[in-house]
Amino acid sequence: MSSVRKCSRTGCLQPAVATLTYAYSDSTAVVGPLATASEPHSYDLCEEHALRLTAPKGWEVVRHEGSFAEPDRSDDELTALAEAVREAGRQDRPAQPPEPDTPSGRRGHLRVLPDPIS
Repeated sequence: MSSVRKCSRTGCLQPAVATLTYAYSDSTAVVGPLATASEPHSYDLCEEHALRLTAPKGWEVVRHEGSFAEPDRSDDELTALAEAVREAGRQDRPAQPPEPDTPSGRRGHLRVLPDPIS
């Protein structure tokens, strides 16, 4: 699973480096550094789209000063992955009991069917 968020613009596959949020009451579009989590009412933008964004007539664009840095992979995600691998390799966890074989040959979610009799 990739943790890199992509630009929200249609057809753009570049990594997101900025977040666009609209303040409708102030008629303002705010472009800032990439938010830590994706929000439903904000848009992730790559550097090109973040720098080229324009707003409708009468609206103001407030933009982050400086350059946008590409986000690093989150330490939380790496820690969660390490813990999952550690848990899977534990020797003291209870073993799963084997599924009993049934006349149909069922094992797990798949079933072995007998040959049809002519």
